[in-house]
Amino acid sequence: MLYYKQRKKTRRRVFRFIRSGLLILLLCTIIYAYFIEPNWIEIKSLQLTLPHLAKEFDEYKIVQISDIHVNRWMTNARLNRMFRLVNQQNPDSTVITGDLVTHTQQRFIPKLQATLGTLTAKDGKFGVLGNHDYGANPEAIAQTMAQSGVMNLNNTFSILQRGKAKLYIAGVDDVWAGRARLNLVLQNLPSDGAVILLAHEPDFGDTSAATNRFDLQLSGHSHAGQIRLPFLKPPVLPSLGKKYYAGLYQLGGMKLYTNRGLGMTGLHVRFNCRPEITVITLHA
Repeated sequence: MLYYKQRKKTRRRVFRFIRSGLLILLLCTIIYAYFIEPNWIEIKSLQLTLPHLAKEFDEYKIVQISDIHVNRWMTNARLNRMFRLVNQQNPDSTVITGDLVTHTQQRFIPKLQATLGTLTAKDGKFGVLGNHDYGANPEAIAQTMAQSGVMNLNNTFSILQRGKAKLYIAGVDDVWAGRARLNLVLQNLPSDGAVILLAHEPDFGDTSAATNRFDLQLSGHSHAGQIRLPFLKPPVLPSLGKKYYAGLYQLGGMKLYTNRGLGMTGLHVRFNCRPEITVITLHA
């Protein structure tokens, strides 16, 4: 009888020990996901060969940021640090693939006005709007982009030149908001030369790749789920960001890259899904 009582006490101690360990682990995970990882920005480097890229643009460097989501959490200090990291990459061009401001948080647009102009790039800064921008104040955000020297590629394109060689950076307005007009881009786009397309929602890649005109699409939108368990697909992904939610894809003759974003929506946590600045070096 004494043996069984001692064994029962031992099991209780082991159970209490395991329970305490699990609670400590949970607490540490919450602290990490809330305080540490959202501020732990990864500088992701990619080397991409584009079939139509002129040799004059070999080693051309594009820095992509996405989903800044200016809101209460995204302070001026955080914005300045992010933009300083972008500038340190010494980009030829900087691109922003949408969601500069969080839905209904237009009162924080002055933060963007105070900091966005600090971005620098040799050949210019380009961007498109995202679905959250249309849920805030797209006109004010577009105006802030213009005042900060960021060209809003609203269903249009810009031409970069090295001598006679050309590289086109195009953009479609937000797909979710029903504003994308790819036909307007294509009807004016010359038939020769490499084209990079900015489109906030990555799953638009099925449409853009089918045209056989774009070498690379750069997108954001999904935040890669914000919370990712090892070996599993993120449990929460937005519409138009479920298929190509993170990283590099090959869609026929077009490459697609989805950036994890810098800001957050919903729960302001990140786990196994660090915020990202993407440095893309192009090769002919």
